[in-house]
Amino acid sequence: MNRNNNSGLVYSTDHGTMCPDCGQPKDKCSCKAGSKLIPATDGIVRIARQTKGRKGKGVSIITGIPLPEAELKQLATRLKTKCGTGGTCKNGTIEIQGDNRDRLKSELEALGYKVKLAGG
Repeated sequence: MNRNNNSGLVYSTDHGTMCPDCGQPKDKCSCKAGSKLIPATDGIVRIARQTKGRKGKGVSIITGIPLPEAELKQLATRLKTKCGTGGTCKNGTIEIQGDNRDRLKSELEALGYKVKLAGG
């Protein structure tokens, strides 16, 4: 039987969406094809302060870092340690609790990024 490359299991009710490269369920993917994607940016890392939707508590939001998701999480962990605060990494941005823009700027510049403070 001659099968073409495009025929294969796409979705299973047992496992959900399947990886097109390795054929495993997305959550158990061995090739991690999606983690190798690097978002397109203009080369400038922007750090902004935001309080919207956080009951007045401020966070520093870092956008524009051209790294894959796994490396972005490692950088977020390093920055949280430097600031001594909590935070998260989601949707290609890093959120650090509190107004730590100056400390984050100096740390990212030391890593070789071109950094701008955004917002007011």
